[in-house]
Amino acid sequence: MATSAVFIDLDRTLLSHASGLVLNRALVEEGVLPAGRSVPGDRLLFAVNDRLGENLLSMGLVRAAVRVARGWQQEQVQAAGRRAVAALTELVAPFAPQRLAAFRAEGHRLVLTTTTPSDMIGSFAEAFGFDDLIATTYETEDGRYTGRLYGGFVWGTGKLRAVREWAAAQGVDLGSCHACSDSIFDVPLLASVGQPHAVNPDPSLTAVAVARRWPVEHWDRPPGVPSLVGFEPYHVLRPFVRKLSFPYARFDVAGVENVPERGPVLLASNHRSYFDVAALALVAREIGRPVRFLGKKEIFDAPVVGMIARALGGIAVDRGSSVGSGASLRAAESALKAGEVVVVLPQGTIPRGYDFFDPVLHGKTGAARLAASTGATVVPVGLWGTERVWPRSCRLPDMTLIRNPPTVTVRVGKPVGLSLVDAKADTETIMGAVSALLPPESRERHEPTPEELARTKPPR
Repeated sequence: MATSAVFIDLDRTLLSHASGLVLNRALVEEGVLPAGRSVPGDRLLFAVNDRLGENLLSMGLVRAAVRVARGWQQEQVQAAGRRAVAALTELVAPFAPQRLAAFRAEGHRLVLTTTTPSDMIGSFAEAFGFDDLIATTYETEDGRYTGRLYGGFVWGTGKLRAVREWAAAQGVDLGSCHACSDSIFDVPLLASVGQPHAVNPDPSLTAVAVARRWPVEHWDRPPGVPSLVGFEPYHVLRPFVRKLSFPYARFDVAGVENVPERGPVLLASNHRSYFDVAALALVAREIGRPVRFLGKKEIFDAPVVGMIARALGGIAVDRGSSVGSGASLRAAESALKAGEVVVVLPQGTIPRGYDFFDPVLHGKTGAARLAASTGATVVPVGLWGTERVWPRSCRLPDMTLIRNPPTVTVRVGKPVGLSLVDAKADTETIMGAVSALLPPESRERHEPTPEELARTKPPR
């Protein structure tokens, strides 16, 4: 048996949101609460909890709920807890399963540690694979709640007391344990373990974590992507990423409806210009889901476009380093396993010279390998005309084109069927699907002029 544990909070830590609305709905559906019954202002309190974390008023109501539950049948409440499992699972933070798997791989026991009543959350803890549960317990008599607590209120210092009692009974040293929470009220617990983690911390806990140099983590998005009260830069930039934001180009975009609304998706695009990022940003805007952009490091160093790429959760690939390249693929794999959208350019770089005019698109196997390891849906994207706005020979897009802007064509195709066992063959399938989305002229042999060749090469 493991001699160390990870104590994991529920609301806004393991879950992206507070669980109150889900649990209340389950109680109503199970007939424990009458339909329409609620505390005045409870929805506002739930909304505040979702965005800013726990507060004294909301936790006071949670503490008083034990008296409201007096006379309820325990079996009926437990049935409501089982009913809520599916909805609660939908709220699990996207990157939480990977983080928990890493803790377990290190040999720690996983203990869900929450103020939520044990009868309401026990089924979820079991279904999600926790080794144990520390939660508030309502006292019962003859199968009904008495209106009193058994063992105290598991919150703040009460949560620390419950954890200490559990550790003593299990022979676990808290100095070898981890604790993960979003709430300032869990500082007593966090300060009592060897390795505290402030996960999606509320503003007060953020300040404490910074002062004490505790790691700050976010299990609802990849590392390095900032957020303010649940909003990423993607959400802030989205209203401004529109066709009118680039008056020196016209855009013809179609097929975005082919991108699945849920689940891991790889958008695999050809690569013609640094301006490809702007075209793909328009696709990301229409999808309505944050995307992670896997691209060459130089793209992220480019002015304006690089800023957009980073804000969209970009993953820079350092092709000059095998270590850096491997780390990039692992980051992309992590995002896909979390059910996110990742944009990848299988060509790896903008083709130079005669290769730019090759009618056959050639790609590296990274996209195919990512699809095989994550089960992600691969959706091809064909870009055409971006090089007329920003040829590789220029350091910036040609903004003088505002008088006669060229048309950039963006086509999003239907998901591609892959074998998932032969990366080379799957790469050819992906590149063939991308090529099919380009205009007929792209598949014709073209003898470039010296000027056209020069535009495909980096500036000196």
